[in-house]
Amino acid sequence: MKTILNIIWLVLSGFWLCVGYALAGLILCVTIIGIPFGIAAFRIAVYALWPFGYTTVERRDAGAPSCVGNVLWLVLAGWWLALGHIVTGLALCVTIIGIPFGIANFKMVPLALLPLGREIVPTDAPFASR
Repeated sequence: MKTILNIIWLVLSGFWLCVGYALAGLILCVTIIGIPFGIAAFRIAVYALWPFGYTTVERRDAGAPSCVGNVLWLVLAGWWLALGHIVTGLALCVTIIGIPFGIANFKMVPLALLPLGREIVPTDAPFASR
């Protein structure tokens, strides 16, 4: 079932969201300071391409640097990536078939706004490894 959902997601919105995150990652990697943010954007691009079967969890060892990084991320790339999820989610919610995918887009907005200090893990992974 996850594979079917991921294929439909890929066709409806996943490809374009992945391109948006990859573009943000390329732009952020232009400077040495932006490389960690670019790596985070590439990591989320893969998640945006194939999200079903994965979830995000908070990292307990993230600390204050991730908080500062999230503020910089929010200013540099987070707000317009989150806006892309909102617009895509609203467009998908127009049809009955697209509603679950629109809701999935809305669930990705917090990750688009504040990605540092979060980790993408498989949903079938044991709880102890999270």
